[in-house]
Amino acid sequence: MSQSLSLKQLNVIVLPPIVFGALMLAVWYLSIYLFNIPDYQLPAPHQIVEAGMEESSTLWSGTLQTALACVIGFMTSAIIGAVLSLALASSRWAYNGIYPYVLILKMTPVIVLAPIITLSFGQGLTSITIITFLICFFPIVANTTMGLITIDKNLEDLFKVYQASARQKLINLQIPNAMPYYLTGLKIAAALTPIGALYGDTIAGMGSGDKAGLGFVVVIFSTQLKIPALYAAAFTACTIGFVFVGFVSWLHWWLLHNWHNSYSLKDD
Repeated sequence: MSQSLSLKQLNVIVLPPIVFGALMLAVWYLSIYLFNIPDYQLPAPHQIVEAGMEESSTLWSGTLQTALACVIGFMTSAIIGAVLSLALASSRWAYNGIYPYVLILKMTPVIVLAPIITLSFGQGLTSITIITFLICFFPIVANTTMGLITIDKNLEDLFKVYQASARQKLINLQIPNAMPYYLTGLKIAAALTPIGALYGDTIAGMGSGDKAGLGFVVVIFSTQLKIPALYAAAFTACTIGFVFVGFVSWLHWWLLHNWHNSYSLKDD
C-alpha cells in the first residue's frame, strides 16, 4: 500500500513537469513555424542543442569556474550567516548594534560594490566569490535571526520553569525553532547564487582560456552573435541554479521530515 502510494506521489511530482515541458517545446516549434521567427531572434531547441555540443568545451570550462565560485560563495554565506545570526540573537544590544549595518550592506547595490571589490581584490575567483557572497548573505541572516528570536512564549516560560541555562535554551529551543527559517534562507540564497556568480564573471572574471566563467562566456557569445550558443549558455546557467536549489531542498527534507510539522502529514 505504502509502495503504491509512493509511486503515485512520484507520478504526481514528476509527470506534470514532463507534460508541461513537452507542451512548451511544441509551442516553441509551432511559434517559429507560424510566425516565421528568424534564428537570430529565437533559435529552435535542436539548434540550441547542436550549438551546445559544438561549444561544449567552452561551456564546460565556464561552468566549472562559475560552479566553483557558486560553491565557495554559497558555503561561506551559509556559515558566516549562521554565526552572525547567533550573535544577533544573543542580545538586544548586539541586534540593535549590528543589524543596521547589515541592512546598509544589503541596501547598497552590488552593481556599485562590484567595481570596488574588483579594484581591491583584482580580477578572478576571489572577487567573484565575494560578489556572490554579498548577494546570498542577507536572506540567510534575516531568516535565521527571525527564527532564533521568534520563540513561542509558552515554550520560553517552560524553559524558565525548569531553569534551563542559556546554552540549553539555545541548543534545545532556539536552534530547532530557527532551523526551518535557516533552510528557507538557504533556498533563497541558492536561487540567487548563480546570479551573483554570473554577474561577478562579467565584472571581475578572467576573459582568457579556461579561467573564463560562464558569465564571461555569455558576453563573448553575445558579442559574436552566436545566438544558439547564447541560449545554450543560459540553459547551462539555469542548470547550476537547479542543482543548488535541488540540493538545499533535499537538505531541507532530510533535516526536517522526521520531526517538523511541515513534513508530518500522515497517510490516510
